[in-house]
Amino acid sequence: MAYLEITLTVDEADREAAASVYSQYKQPFLDTVPGATSKELLVRAEDVQVLHGFDTTANAQSYLSTDLFNKDVVGGLSPLLKAQPEIRIYEVA
Repeated sequence: MAYLEITLTVDEADREAAASVYSQYKQPFLDTVPGATSKELLVRAEDVQVLHGFDTTANAQSYLSTDLFNKDVVGGLSPLLKAQPEIRIYEVA
């Protein structure tokens, strides 16, 4: 099992719009991305994180090159971002 964590710097006023992008693409992510097992939105005062669950680190890495990620999700979030997203992949030990 692996997790893809994407940390987004979004102004508090834009968090509802960011959550809308998350909601719009959650089910397509779960239905179409190979190895996808979960997707959670984590909100805190400093930032917003999206935690994606995968069966393998290879599938987590592969997702980053899909049209769903690059065109749909990044395209929807780009106007809201105040900094480049921080992307990390973790393998469950």
